[in-house]
Amino acid sequence: MTSAPLRIAVLLDENTSGDATLYESPKTLFRMVADAGEIPYGIPYLPGREEQILGDHDGLISPGGRFEFPKAWYVEGRVSSAPPSERCDFDLKLMRLFLSADKPVLGICSGMQMMAGLVGCKLVGDITDKAGNPLIHNGTDCSHDVEIAAGSQLAAIMKTTNAVVNSLHNEAVVEVPQGVVVSARAPDGVIEAIELAGQRFALGIQWHQEKFHGTDHHGNAIFGAFIKAAQGQDRARSSRS
Repeated sequence: MTSAPLRIAVLLDENTSGDATLYESPKTLFRMVADAGEIPYGIPYLPGREEQILGDHDGLISPGGRFEFPKAWYVEGRVSSAPPSERCDFDLKLMRLFLSADKPVLGICSGMQMMAGLVGCKLVGDITDKAGNPLIHNGTDCSHDVEIAAGSQLAAIMKTTNAVVNSLHNEAVVEVPQGVVVSARAPDGVIEAIELAGQRFALGIQWHQEKFHGTDHHGNAIFGAFIKAAQGQDRARSSRS
């Protein structure tokens, strides 16, 4: 008997660059999940329903967006200029629940930053004030190399230690505590991916992998690995019931 497709929670973003009255999400994010054989569900901000969403879904994708994180997450004097958002508190609570339950979590761009802040990393609100010679990281047609740490989960997934990725972020993770693996960096040293040791699957990438849908980019394997982790968790749960 064929098992029912898994339910993957894809948190919706909102149009904070406008009047923040609309949810929005790239279609390719949903297609990546569907291409892996599972069903993506767009999740609106429903305070008080976080536990229900956790119980109803097998994995969480926190996508890119533009909004301010808690001020305590930033290096002193380098806070965000992004607008406040209804998303922040809801995303924070939802991701914390999924991580606590050891259900797979994939953070993309601000989703990676959310994951980082939750586990004690520090951020800067403006990457352009980085010392040295920083690359341009924020542009619709911007791209750069990333060096992927040998031996990391990301390297095993992508089967390479170097890739070219897009770049559309003004904030960045700059400090990581023990238990957080920096699995990719840009040539200027900016952290481009993290993974959480001890979790079934908790990976954050700074670039927008969904934009590579339909190509042969190495990073497309990230979605397959995320789904495989969710499938493994589902099998383990079924064997115990």
